[in-house]
Amino acid sequence: MTAKEKKKADSSVPDEPVKESEDVQAGEQDLAAALEEARGKLQESEEKILRLAADFDNTKKRLERERDISLKYAEENILKELLPGMDNIERAMAQAQESNSIESLLQGVELTRDGLMATLEKFGVKAIESVGEVFDPNIHEALAMEETDKMEPNKVLREFQKGYFYKDRLLRPAKVIVSKPVASGS
Repeated sequence: MTAKEKKKADSSVPDEPVKESEDVQAGEQDLAAALEEARGKLQESEEKILRLAADFDNTKKRLERERDISLKYAEENILKELLPGMDNIERAMAQAQESNSIESLLQGVELTRDGLMATLEKFGVKAIESVGEVFDPNIHEALAMEETDKMEPNKVLREFQKGYFYKDRLLRPAKVIVSKPVASGS
């Protein structure tokens, strides 16, 4: 083959490389389009994550504000329930002044005490019954011991201040006098 024929033969072959070049360009364009689409989806996802993070932060702040308000006014219900007891004390005092009667004052105070105890029980407060019970240092605070032959030793003889439980916890111990045996004289 002469150089001229060889050159002619070479010039006829370029059809394939041109076709291959067009396929590569089309593939590159497809890849570029897919890359742009992926970048767009990534940007949308990032924006969505930022919005979710902002929503979460706002919700967290709102819940903290609501919790603070709840804690600030947590006692409101019990205080509302105690107000009728205050009203009853005022009525008892007014009635006692009008009638100059200690009995009516005592009756009013007893009714008020019963109402207040009912309110406390409604909120889970229960009085500790101590007199006559065995002294228990977990719920009683002994102020003194007193000799007596009317009661077994180590029992609560008198109560100076009532103790209370709040649900299953000791709210305040009862302040008591505890019995002890009478000392035998020598």
